[in-house]
Amino acid sequence: MIKNMEQSERDAVLRVADGMAAAARTAPKGSGKDKIVTVIVTEEDKDRLAECMRQLYDETGLEIFKRDAGNVDASTCVVIMGAKGEPFGMPCGMCGFENCAQMVKAGANCAFNITDLGIAVGSAVALAADNRIDNRVMYTAGQGAIKMGCFSEDVRVAYGIPLYTGSKSIFFDRNPGAVIL
Repeated sequence: MIKNMEQSERDAVLRVADGMAAAARTAPKGSGKDKIVTVIVTEEDKDRLAECMRQLYDETGLEIFKRDAGNVDASTCVVIMGAKGEPFGMPCGMCGFENCAQMVKAGANCAFNITDLGIAVGSAVALAADNRIDNRVMYTAGQGAIKMGCFSEDVRVAYGIPLYTGSKSIFFDRNPGAVIL
């Protein structure tokens, strides 16, 4: 069997994406409760994600959605991590509200869940970097994934991490008005 470079790179990216999902699961949690959800999108679902991001550009006029959609198009896959909205369950006040009920009523997010999401994303991108897979954390891809329905309704905050291999990272030399393919 002869395996070409492109297939080897694709296999490596997908293997690292799986590892990133595991890294997110095992990342430390401030509350001790796991509220992190991870999905990996490839192929047609990745194309749908990029389209949702372009729709968000149409709705908001923010060029960053269009630019980042081009990066998603060029990537092998996107690892998407979201935080469930379920509150911590005790009146810690870290969210700025007196208790969880007030936080929920105001439509805010639990500080523990959002912090834990950041820790999980950091753990995942460290694994990608350790494996020499180019990546970028994108709130735009997270918003596209929420719009696309990748998560249950209780996930309102997510980040997408497109993964790419090539001779030059597509995630550098970007400006908000440019789409790099």
